[in-house]
Amino acid sequence: MTLTDTRVDDSYPTRITGKPEHLPRTHPTVWGTEADGPLDAATLANHETRGYTVVDQLLSPGEVQTYWQELVRMSSGDHRDDERVITEAKTGEVRSIFDVHETSELIAELVRDPRVLDRARQILGSEVYVHQSRVNYMPGFKGTGFYWHSDFETWHAEDGMPVPRAVSCSIALTDNYPFNGGLMVMPGSQRTFVQCAGETPEDNYKSSLKEQRVGVPSEEDITELAAEYGIDQFTGQAGSALWFDSNVMHGSSNNITPYPRSNIFVVFNSVENALREPFAAIEPRPAFIAGRDSTPLSR
Repeated sequence: MTLTDTRVDDSYPTRITGKPEHLPRTHPTVWGTEADGPLDAATLANHETRGYTVVDQLLSPGEVQTYWQELVRMSSGDHRDDERVITEAKTGEVRSIFDVHETSELIAELVRDPRVLDRARQILGSEVYVHQSRVNYMPGFKGTGFYWHSDFETWHAEDGMPVPRAVSCSIALTDNYPFNGGLMVMPGSQRTFVQCAGETPEDNYKSSLKEQRVGVPSEEDITELAAEYGIDQFTGQAGSALWFDSNVMHGSSNNITPYPRSNIFVVFNSVENALREPFAAIEPRPAFIAGRDSTPLSR
C-alpha cells in the first residue's frame, strides 16, 4: 500500500499548509462495555466524557520498589550507541528509554498483568498490542517537561495509526506532586482533533523525542482548548496509574524541585487499528518507537 492510498480515507488530516482547524472526533473514546473488564459502567462513562481515568494503588509499595530498581538498572551504563535511549538536550542525562517491554522481563510481565491488560482491552473493546513502551526519567532540578500535544496527532502523521483507538497507561514510580512536573491534561479535549501546520522533517523523531517542534498546536489553539475544557493534573502516590486517550491534549512543565518524577509508560493499540503507511511523513518511525507487530498480547 502506498502513501497516496492511505491518504484517500484520512479522517484526521494534519501537518497541513493552510490554517489549522479543530475537527470533531468521529470515533468513540470507550469501545468496550462494563461486561468486558474490571471498570464499572460509571467509570467507563466518565472516561468517555473526560478522556482519562486514575487508578490509585495499581501497584503495591513493594512492586513500586522493584520497578524503581529496574529503572535504575536500565539507566546505568554506556548508552551512546543505543538509539532507544533518549537523553536531555542540555544535560545529556537519560530522559526516556523506549521499547522496554522487549528489553525488560519485569516490564514484559507488567504489560500482560491482568490489572493492566484487562483495562486496555476493555477501553478499546478488542484484543490489543503494544504500540509503544518507555520509561520516563524526570530528575529533580534538571527534568524538562513536554509541551502541549496530542499523541494521536504524531502517531497518525508519522506512524500511520488510522484512528484514535489507542490508550496510554502511565504508572507512577515516584510520588506525583502539583509542583514536580506532573502531567497536565485537558479533560474532554479528546473530542477535538487539532490540526498542526508544517511538513514533517526527515527523521523528525531524532529531535522531537528531546524537544517536539513539529506536530504541536499553536498558543492560540491551547488558549482556546483550555478555555473550553480546563486543565486537570495527575497527582498521587507512587503506584497509581493514569489511563488516558490517545487524543487528549496534555503536557508537563519542568521539574525544578528536589523530587524526581519517573514512570512506566505503555501505549496499547487495538489490533483492529493496526498501523499503515504514515499519513504525513515520508517514512514511518522505527519499530522501537511505533511497534508494527499487531499480534495480540496474551497473559
